[in-house]
Amino acid sequence: MSRTMTSSGQSPSHNVLVYGSFQEPSVVNLILECNPLTISAQLHGYHLYRLKGRLHPCISPSENGIINGKILSGLTDAQLENLDMIEGDEYVRTTVEVVLTDTSEKMQVETFVWANKDDPDMYGEWDFEEWKKLHMEKFIEASEKFIEWKKNPDGRTREEFAKFVNEDSPAV
Repeated sequence: MSRTMTSSGQSPSHNVLVYGSFQEPSVVNLILECNPLTISAQLHGYHLYRLKGRLHPCISPSENGIINGKILSGLTDAQLENLDMIEGDEYVRTTVEVVLTDTSEKMQVETFVWANKDDPDMYGEWDFEEWKKLHMEKFIEASEKFIEWKKNPDGRTREEFAKFVNEDSPAV
């Protein structure tokens, strides 16, 4: 039985800014098993980096940086747990202030910031359109493997899933 109410009697609801592969509706639908309402927003003071050898980007604080992303709104605790699990320990879920693209209204949301701000694997700028052309298909396959693993871990660890989001992962 799943709980839809918190102990305070209110439905849990989370707003999460996504900026990389989770801007793609088919990825969101696969991981969250729904298509949440999305709102375009900008995050100031961060930069969107490529990660050497990875199919996904990361963000890290950067004084003059601006990231265009989407807010996934109204997520449940279980959906947020799925995001936490797929992002893993390399990201830290952080509350940030974004500016809504359409209204310039400010809003507090959560997002995933790369834990190692000095990571030598961060470089350049990640490009969503390039990712869609070159890596989306492989990323969706990796996400499908993640969902299978989450439903039936069968003794396997999250690290086994993590290797599938590398650019040069072996075929399985």
